[in-house]
Amino acid sequence: MKGTAPAIPDQVDVLVIGGGINGISAFRELALQGVNVVLLERDDFCSGASAALSRMVHGGLRYLENGEFRLVRQSLQERDRLLKNAPHCVSPLPTVVPISSWVSGTLPTIAGFFGARVKAHRRPGLMIRAGLLLYDLLTRHSRTMPRHRGLSRAALRAMVPGITESAVGGVLYFDARVSLPERLGLEMILDTEADTGARAFSYTEIVGSEAGQIRWLDRLSGASGSIAPRVVINATGAWVDIVGSTIRPGANSKRVHGTKGSHLMIRNPELQAALGDHMVYYENHDGRICIAFAHAGAAMVGSTDILIDDPDSAVCFEDEKNYMLEALGNVFPHLTVKEEQIVHTFTGVRPLPVSVQGATGRISRDHSVDIEPAGRQPFAVLTLIGGKWTTFRVFGEEVADLALAELGQARSVDTCDLKIGGGRNLPAGERERVAWISRCAANAGLSETRFSALVSRYGSRAETVAGFMAEGDDEALASAPDYSQRELLFLIRHERVREIGDLLLRRTTLGIEGRIDAALTSEIVALMASAFGWSDEETSKAVARFNQTIQHRHRIQHQIA
Repeated sequence: MKGTAPAIPDQVDVLVIGGGINGISAFRELALQGVNVVLLERDDFCSGASAALSRMVHGGLRYLENGEFRLVRQSLQERDRLLKNAPHCVSPLPTVVPISSWVSGTLPTIAGFFGARVKAHRRPGLMIRAGLLLYDLLTRHSRTMPRHRGLSRAALRAMVPGITESAVGGVLYFDARVSLPERLGLEMILDTEADTGARAFSYTEIVGSEAGQIRWLDRLSGASGSIAPRVVINATGAWVDIVGSTIRPGANSKRVHGTKGSHLMIRNPELQAALGDHMVYYENHDGRICIAFAHAGAAMVGSTDILIDDPDSAVCFEDEKNYMLEALGNVFPHLTVKEEQIVHTFTGVRPLPVSVQGATGRISRDHSVDIEPAGRQPFAVLTLIGGKWTTFRVFGEEVADLALAELGQARSVDTCDLKIGGGRNLPAGERERVAWISRCAANAGLSETRFSALVSRYGSRAETVAGFMAEGDDEALASAPDYSQRELLFLIRHERVREIGDLLLRRTTLGIEGRIDAALTSEIVALMASAFGWSDEETSKAVARFNQTIQHRHRIQHQIA
């Protein structure tokens, strides 16, 4: 299974640069309209900001403070669509907001809404409830979850044991979470390639442009070439200015200023028990909103919001960790988190528009597209600015319509109700799902418990995974017995895995669960080396790249020889 040079064409109607969630969405939208489109991604798909979100699929309650009503309405609509179109990945998330005062802070909050600069202050409960009333109003036609309700002091403490005594009550409302956002992006690529024949390529970097030809380099195989597009979509997030100057030599416009958001994964039984099935959405002393909820066998705590010039340097620093732990301690004052309980960290860079706002929280989270018609260069360039993970579908739709206009084509397919990956053909009713699990488990020779675990990971694709597992001798991984060798071999062969981190950090939850150690990595390396026919030298280089990634970006300190 040695890699060969990618079959990237010499010419294409639309070239999408960037395989994050927004680039993938634009790629899918265009391919479904019959457009000849190719996607190139410098690293693995969804390995940048799209892998480092807070796992929330939400309307953005806080964005109401900035008056971003269009964004909130759009986000709530897309949240509800994802609950229907990707039920295997996206699920309801009951959210608790502790309230320190119902009235105090009302005037500064109102002043801030109208653009006045005000000191950091606690948001009053009355204003939070007003925002949630609007939340309920905006979802009245697509309601998938209950309306919000207030919580008394006693009800808050019963729901979240150990929460600070300073809270006079709280509010319960519902948003949603995504279990593994990287998988959803990948499944959109796999769906699109299977349905349309369009192709996406990972680890393929744009290295230059000349006379209408954009040069690319496969960073792993060393293959290189050029491609001539009619339209280029620059969907590289925090890197759009860097890529923009590469495809238009001499261009130096500044469109995006990234802000760094770091998260901690904490395995602390007391914290996990207190959180239960709820997310706690709380304020730090500086007014920054923080979150904590149980996820992937640990508690996710986040996040920071720090301006950063170089997105490639984004890692979670010690002061950020201390900031998040201090904020957590304010809401859970009797809780102690030990250093060894922080099992994983991750950091992403939000591609926010350049702004004169002093506080990063005041910079718009909405999206836009900068259009450069063909003229100075032989192809038009559409540059994506901003964007939230939740709104990837509608952002991709808007970008695709602009590209279609450049090509003189019309839209023919709508994606509002298009199910994604393992959300396709997944039985909706409980009775139907139980019967389906029983039948599929029997066909694959697996226990219903084991097949149910596959469903929780892959949705309806579990049937294909289980069929592959049944085709040969299989055994559990020694270091992760809830996975098997052939299950991971399926991912290696059929899910565009090229690097060790693709498998451990993005195709599975093993990384975010904090389970990466020398034993697990050794097993994974052996599987991949056998599947790809790696030489000893190739294996050593792949291991070195992975070690560098987890030690630098995730602060996981182990070494594989």
